[in-house]
Amino acid sequence: MDTAAVNYRRYLEGDDEGMVEVIRDHKDGLTLYLAGIVGNIFTAEELTEETFFKLVVKKPRFAGKSSFKTWLYAIGRNMAIDHLRRSKRVAPIPENASDALAEEEAVESAYIVGERRIAIHRALKQLSPDYRQVLYLLYFEELTGDETAKAMNRTRRQVENLAYRARLALRSVLEKEGISNEDI
Repeated sequence: MDTAAVNYRRYLEGDDEGMVEVIRDHKDGLTLYLAGIVGNIFTAEELTEETFFKLVVKKPRFAGKSSFKTWLYAIGRNMAIDHLRRSKRVAPIPENASDALAEEEAVESAYIVGERRIAIHRALKQLSPDYRQVLYLLYFEELTGDETAKAMNRTRRQVENLAYRARLALRSVLEKEGISNEDI
């Protein structure tokens, strides 16, 4: 069982420090993953908080059918999808785009080390949401194909096909930016 699952189980058994460790270990990655879905870092931060709030209040049981990270990201993804459905019914409130971009770059820079990874992350933003999600989960979060399939609510074969097409699209975007395979 992975450490996050152990920490969550500790929390369920009454040790609040277990949840603190889960949040510390997964907050940044979950936020960036959700930002790829909703397209806004501030909304992603709120959804990350709501995801952890759900764990604290409702205390869902982790069955262990996947890794804890996969389970957590699936919960976050479902919350993001719900948010997108709700926001279609409500007129969006315009935000200050320059502040959002500055905040997003600060989070990215803290999380993604090295100039090459930042260039790849920026190229990912130009891809479709499904392409961004599959590449992010497979390469940045290092989930397996099965874990990624569960997090995205798809079959493993669908994830393999999606990942193949996403890599081709990413390569095309990177080539347009002047970044070759050797630079990656």
